[in-house]
Amino acid sequence: MARREETEQEAEAPPSTQPAATLGVGMVGYAFMGAAHSQGWRTAGHVFDLPMRPALAAICGRDRTAVTAAAERHGWAAAETDWRALIARDDVQLVDICTPGDSHAEIAIAALEAGKHVLCEKPLANTVAEAEAMTEAAERARARGQVAMVGFNYRKVPAIAYARKLIAEGRLGALRHVRATYLQDWLVDPDSPLTWRLEREHAGSGALGDLGAHIIDLAQYLAGELLVGVSAVSETFVRERPLLAGASAGLSGAASSDARGAVTVDDAAVFTGRLASGALASFEATRMAAGRKNALRLELNGERGSLAFDLERLNELSFHDHTEPAATAGFRRILVTEPEHPYLEAWWPPGHALGYEHTFIHQARDLVRTIAEGADPVPSFADGLQVQRVLAAVEESAEKNSVHTPVQL
Repeated sequence: MARREETEQEAEAPPSTQPAATLGVGMVGYAFMGAAHSQGWRTAGHVFDLPMRPALAAICGRDRTAVTAAAERHGWAAAETDWRALIARDDVQLVDICTPGDSHAEIAIAALEAGKHVLCEKPLANTVAEAEAMTEAAERARARGQVAMVGFNYRKVPAIAYARKLIAEGRLGALRHVRATYLQDWLVDPDSPLTWRLEREHAGSGALGDLGAHIIDLAQYLAGELLVGVSAVSETFVRERPLLAGASAGLSGAASSDARGAVTVDDAAVFTGRLASGALASFEATRMAAGRKNALRLELNGERGSLAFDLERLNELSFHDHTEPAATAGFRRILVTEPEHPYLEAWWPPGHALGYEHTFIHQARDLVRTIAEGADPVPSFADGLQVQRVLAAVEESAEKNSVHTPVQL
């Protein structure tokens, strides 16, 4: 009876006369990352109680037919073919950049100078100089109340966010080792076509920037400290590939029958590093690991325990408490699906797993709340710049026969 009375009281309650403010989003880019970001913006306000309602105002791409189709597919109200026109729109308050790295700096700086908030995909830029210019523009904009966030979406996996909490609470004690790998296989076939991701002028670097940026950021985020030096090797195993016939699709596309072009980025990078505390770190990033589709794994070892995460089991952590008696101690699974875990308060009952696309929903949630609260963004452009400096140190070390190279701080 009480339940029925509660329902009737809810039904009789007057509707709110204060609709949530709208945050108009304009996105540049509509391919793989564009689709993922669209999912995030489209869904966040339906799952989480947000102080502002994201509105998919406009999406931008150079091909009128393709971008119009993307707008219809993903729920954008309008399509543009010039990113400058998108920035100038009155219904766009935030610009989301999902383009290749060579255009990040120009678009982000223009958007910030136009008074817009910005979300930019990782890596932040193709060079340290570009990332520095973007960060300086973000700092000027922050003084005006604007927010600029870099899209390290794996921070938004609930298990990763919970791992950070456990480590910050001291459950591992002083760190000794951090090891991180990110393995894919979509370039194993030497006849896979020469997409923009294989050209330095567009991508900046290869597996290093594409995959390495993620594990560098995650290692530093989880450890709560920065890399201070690295020693690296890298390799391009297939130095020429068929030219692309038409547009790329996702990570690949159709190859031309005869013409070939030079691959100007790395296929794989392996490096060691040292954190500020003295802990040792190792990293491997490759797109040539046959059978590995999107295999990201991290493990941290400390004086009091160890913690491991595997993206292919992204709702789980593996935790070892080394303070327990040896007779019963060992790694145990933590299923990160409880409402007490990060981001899970708005999702399904315990045990009902989330997936890759939820990271972009959580990213949108965090950014909307950050803007509404006037808080500092996490991760910020400054965080993206620091990762860019690590990437530059890795490339420098690899070019100098693995010589230890300090990271600019």
